[in-house]
Amino acid sequence: MLKTIRKYIIIAALAYAAYFVIDHHFIFLGKDYYLLKKSEPTLSYTFFSMTDKKVESILEIDELRNDGIGDLLVELEMITEEEKNRLEAKFDAED
Repeated sequence: MLKTIRKYIIIAALAYAAYFVIDHHFIFLGKDYYLLKKSEPTLSYTFFSMTDKKVESILEIDELRNDGIGDLLVELEMITEEEKNRLEAKFDAED
């Protein structure tokens, strides 16, 4: 009985870990990482490195832009709020 309960607990923990991974973007910048909640659980852009990427190329990705990577870029002082709004409007207009 105890082995069965332990097995169910391990399965539940693994299931939660898998759900957590597909429900978040793991954004890497050098040795630092940031979590960004996804709008829906998918595997697209689950792991994303911003190292050596231009801000425009990062904001060009619809999934990341819609999930709020622009706010992260402002928080990291890579761009200003006005620049973020201008780039988001530019890329949203292209869609």
